[in-house]
Amino acid sequence: MQQPDDQKKEESGHPPFPIIRDVKVGSPIRWFAKGWNDMISCPIPSLFYGFCFAAMGLLITFVFEHAYEYTSGLTSGFLLLGPFLSMGLYEISRRREKGDACSLMPTMMVWRRNAGNIGIFAVVLGVMFLVWARASLVIFALFYTNEMPNLTGFLQQLISLENLEFLMVYFAVGMLFATLVFAVSVVSIPLMLDRDQDAISAMLASVGALARNPAAMIMWAFAIVSATLIGFMTFHLGLAVLMPVVGHATWHAYRDLIEPLNGQ
Repeated sequence: MQQPDDQKKEESGHPPFPIIRDVKVGSPIRWFAKGWNDMISCPIPSLFYGFCFAAMGLLITFVFEHAYEYTSGLTSGFLLLGPFLSMGLYEISRRREKGDACSLMPTMMVWRRNAGNIGIFAVVLGVMFLVWARASLVIFALFYTNEMPNLTGFLQQLISLENLEFLMVYFAVGMLFATLVFAVSVVSIPLMLDRDQDAISAMLASVGALARNPAAMIMWAFAIVSATLIGFMTFHLGLAVLMPVVGHATWHAYRDLIEPLNGQ
């Protein structure tokens, strides 16, 4: 039952703070299944965003072909900026849920629905991405003080675990940034799009969802990272299919994790 303060906020046009629900550990499997159904039900708009992800990955790889210390930082930035870049996919799932026709154009400018707060969130993610990109370069500089190996040599080092200290530090720092981003973005943008939630409340709700459902959220994070890595390992082409599925699944994760408002 809603508290009187929440009712007043709703009546004044300000949505109440989101109520977080408990979910089962295996819920991410169901979210992915629903995400897949959304993609195959709305293939053209979904794959449009997927090919945008793939094109961005290929462009980064091509532009920084001979400077993979930049490529690794920028490519891993997909995990940091993914929630913001997937807004159109959330909107496709929202429209399908309401029974609206699948269409690309209404999703292209969906950020206008809550532009101010989405802008704040975009700045937060952007700052985290820039700090991570700089940290990535610093780690490369610390462990490769003389001359960078060529790409083949670098990949051989990764496979053979020859430079184990570098790998441990790089992935530890990357995990820290990924955890921070994941914590504030689990349901943030779907909340801001669905009910005009303010950025601070949306980020706090995301942190709360992680704190209340740690096992399910670890499974969810592992699934997202696995899908992204598979996309990278297929020369970014797998992102064309996997990223739409992840985006649609994120909408269904939001629906399970956050109690709907009255009338929704």
